[in-house]
Amino acid sequence: MTQKTFYVTSPIYYVNDIPHLGHAYTTLACDTLARFYRQDGYRVAFLTGTDEHGLKIEKSAEAKGIAPQDFVDNVSQTFRDLFEKMGMSHTVFGRTTSPQHKKAVNEIWNRLIKNGQIYLGSYSGWYSMRDEAFYGEDEIKDGKAPTGAPVEWVTEPSYFFKLSAWQQPLLEYYEKHPDFIAPEGRRNEVVSFVKSGLRDLSVSRTGVKWGIPVPGDEAHVMYVWLDALNIYISSLGFPDDVDQFENFWSNSLHLVGKDILRFHAVYWPAFLLAAELQPPKRIFAHGWWTKDGEKMSKSLGNVVDPIALVDTYGTDAFRYFVLREVPFGGDGDFSESAFINRLNADLANTYGNLVQRTLAFVYKNGGAVIPVPGDFTEEDKALLALPEKALSEIRSFMETQTLHRAIEKMWEVLFEGNRYMDTQKPWTLKNDDPVRMNTILYVLCEFIRKSAILTSSVTPILSEKILDQLVIPQEKRDFSAMAESLQSGVSIPEPKPLVQKVVVG
Repeated sequence: MTQKTFYVTSPIYYVNDIPHLGHAYTTLACDTLARFYRQDGYRVAFLTGTDEHGLKIEKSAEAKGIAPQDFVDNVSQTFRDLFEKMGMSHTVFGRTTSPQHKKAVNEIWNRLIKNGQIYLGSYSGWYSMRDEAFYGEDEIKDGKAPTGAPVEWVTEPSYFFKLSAWQQPLLEYYEKHPDFIAPEGRRNEVVSFVKSGLRDLSVSRTGVKWGIPVPGDEAHVMYVWLDALNIYISSLGFPDDVDQFENFWSNSLHLVGKDILRFHAVYWPAFLLAAELQPPKRIFAHGWWTKDGEKMSKSLGNVVDPIALVDTYGTDAFRYFVLREVPFGGDGDFSESAFINRLNADLANTYGNLVQRTLAFVYKNGGAVIPVPGDFTEEDKALLALPEKALSEIRSFMETQTLHRAIEKMWEVLFEGNRYMDTQKPWTLKNDDPVRMNTILYVLCEFIRKSAILTSSVTPILSEKILDQLVIPQEKRDFSAMAESLQSGVSIPEPKPLVQKVVVG
C-alpha cells in the first residue's frame, strides 16, 4: 500500500530582521502538524526557510558595508538557530539564493513566457519597499499602503504578468474548492478582493540588482514575490524530481500570516495555473500577536523574544501557550502572567502532577515495575478507551487546522485521568485490596502511555520524557501503538518531576 503524504509549509521569512514571536508561532504550528501526521503514518515533508532577495536586502547590506550574499547568510543563520533551539522537525530549510530554487524560478518564468502570460511594458505606480509590493491608487491612504508601510512613486520598464485574465478562473477555482482558503472570513476577503477587479502585475524590476535575473534580459530581476513563492515547489525538487513533487504537492498546506494572504491566495495560484500546474491543496491564514494589548514594535520595546522565553520556561511551555491560548486563525495577545498561569495549571498540575503521582507511587509501593492488573471495571475500561476515542476528534481538528481545539481535547482527556485517580484512591488500598490497587495503577500507567503518545505533537519533549519513564521503545510511540497494551513487569527508573511550577513574587 502506498504511504500517504503530507506537505506543510511555513512562509519563508524575509531576512531583513531577526526572528520574533510571529516567526516562531507559524513555524511551531507547522511543526505540530508535521509531528502529528508522522505519528499518524504519513510520509511528511515540512518546509521552512528564508526569503533572501529584493531591494530591502540590498539596502540593508549596503548600510552594513557587506555583500548581499554575506548579509543573507548571516541573518538566515539566526532563523536556523532559532528553529534548532525550538526543536523544529522541518525536513527542508529552503533559501531563495540556492541553485535549485533559481532553477525552479527560471522554469516557471519560461513556462509563463511560453504560454503568453508575460509581456514587456513600463510601470508607473506606488511601490512599498517594506512590503516588496505594488499598490493601486485606490489602496493608498494618507500616503501609505494598506499595511501602513510608506510608498514611493516608481517609473521604470517592467515585465507584466497577465493577472487580469485570471480574475474569473480564480473565482471559479475558489467556488469549486471551498476549502482552498481558510478560515472562512479570510476566504471571503480574498473572494471580495478578486471580484473587485485584478490588474496586470509588474513582475520585474530594473532598479534592483539583488535578485534572480530575468532569463534572456538580465537588465531586469524578477519581482521578489514571483521569486519567493516558488520556494514551495523548488523545495520539493521541482522541476527535476517529478515524483517527489507530485507525491507531496497533492496534499500541501501553506500556513501564512494574514498580512501575506493576498500573495498566496491570489498571485500564487494564478502563477501556477498559468504555468499549467495545480495550486496547493489549502492555504490557512492565522492572526497577529499583540503584547499586553498593544501592537509589538521596537520603539515601544515590547517585542516578545521567543529565545528568551524558551531559555526561561522551556520549549514545551512556549509551544503549548501560543498554540492553546488563542483560536488558531484569530489575533492573540501575549501576556507573561497568562503564560505562567497556563504553565502552572495545565502543564505542571494537570499533566506533570498526574504522571509524577502515579509513577512515584508505582516506584515506591509496587516494586518499581509496571503492575499486573486484575479484572477491569467499567470505569477502568472507559478511561483506557478515552485517548483513542479522542484521537478521531483530534484528527478532524488537525485537518481543519483548529489547533487550539485539538489541544483542548487532549487536556480534557488528561483531566479525566486526574479525576479517575482522585476517585479511585489507590493509596487507600495498599493493605486491604492490593490486587485492586495494582489494577488502578496499571490503568493509570497505560492511560499515561496513551496520553503521552497523544500529546507528542504539542509537547514533544515532555511526552518523550514520560514515555522514557515508562520504558516505551522509540518505535512504539506512534498512534498505531496505542492499540497495543502496556507490558506488566517492566522495571521503571525512579521518576523525576517533569514540569517545574513557576512561583511568582
